Amino acid sequence: MSSNVSVKRLVSSQADFSQQLDTLLAWESVSDTAVNQAVTDILHQVKSHGDKAVMEFTERFDHLHTDDFSQLEMSKERLQEALDGLPADQCTALEQAAERVRRYHEKQAQGSWEYTEEDGTLLGQQVMPMDRVGVYVPGGKASYPSSVLMNVIPAKVAGVKEIIMVVPTPRGELNELVLAAACISGVDRVFTIGGAQAVAALAYGTETVPRVDKIVGPGNIFVATAKRMVFGAVGIDMIAGPSEILVVCDGKTDPDWIAMDLFSQAEHDEDAQPILLSWDKDFIDQVEASIEKLMPTMEREPIIRVSMAERAALIQVKDLAEAIEVTNRIAPEHLELSIEDPQAIVGQIRHAGAIFMGRYTAEALGDYCAGPNHVLPTSGTARFSSPLGVYDFQKRSSLIMCSAEGASEMGKIASILARGESLTAHARSAEYRIKD
Repeated sequence: MSSNVSVKRLVSSQADFSQQLDTLLAWESVSDTAVNQAVTDILHQVKSHGDKAVMEFTERFDHLHTDDFSQLEMSKERLQEALDGLPADQCTALEQAAERVRRYHEKQAQGSWEYTEEDGTLLGQQVMPMDRVGVYVPGGKASYPSSVLMNVIPAKVAGVKEIIMVVPTPRGELNELVLAAACISGVDRVFTIGGAQAVAALAYGTETVPRVDKIVGPGNIFVATAKRMVFGAVGIDMIAGPSEILVVCDGKTDPDWIAMDLFSQAEHDEDAQPILLSWDKDFIDQVEASIEKLMPTMEREPIIRVSMAERAALIQVKDLAEAIEVTNRIAPEHLELSIEDPQAIVGQIRHAGAIFMGRYTAEALGDYCAGPNHVLPTSGTARFSSPLGVYDFQKRSSLIMCSAEGASEMGKIASILARGESLTAHARSAEYRIKD
């Protein structure tokens, strides 16, 4: 392979493979001191001065001057206008994607439940939607209408009463597709603000922007840092790292397909991580050749080239069993099982955000229209996190209603345990209800 596109090659039989893999996967997403300080100041200013601070930061960072905060809110008529003005093919594609995403997430909706014990005590769980959710959508040139669908539709399915969307419009630059997606997915209010100041407005509320219960959606390092800092005042979805894909291939898929699947993540940004696992060395060579061949044809070649050179890897493992083992260790955001019978082994995959099964299932389909959510755990957090879903917009309350008999019998147990903890008020509260 020429020096044009240099991708790391790892072989699992090498003595230091484990160390090499750790080095490859290492990702430090912690904000630096300057970012932390800037975000801390922005949060404080917005919390203290509300609309006025948001307008000042919008002018400073987005070069958008306004004397009236109401000019930063978009009417529902404007959203409808964006939808009506789309080319027919874009409008149809957006509606079809929204319908598929909605249909999938309706399967996730959880209901309340309860049961009654023999003595008449009722126990259960009440599931309720959040009242109000904020959705952050990147603006300007990096506009993602798919992100609007993926963050808003599950909240709507969950029954969230009000959804507030914030989207920066640097120098007044609007993305009609994003506004159309907001219209289709049912956003209630849209503010053209962004950055840490938008996160602060959602978290604390201002004179105009209502305070929300949870903030979801992707953003840059300032947005991610702000979300981390306001967590506790509000809920957040996750702190996402760079996008990543792991392709496991048996060597029988077209190498051009695999190279392009790797590129599909590499084009997100220079820190994105594409990895191929295969036990077929000749096939890895073929994919390497495809990478070389296809690279000059890519519109986002400069970004892809950096990602492939600095973060990608082509890994040769011993066999499928070892590929599964390495996959679980990586815990990828996106996993493609480009093999003959993916259903036979998918049960062995313990850690992955989304699993794309079979040769025809490109990860890109999941980004837009397959149905499952594309907001996924990154940087190995699939070990303990799940895709964004309806359940992220629901809360659960425990239900307990004791009968007289149940209160008496449980009171005896609680009394003993409470006195064992020297919490005598607890004990006496329970004992009052014990029948003689």
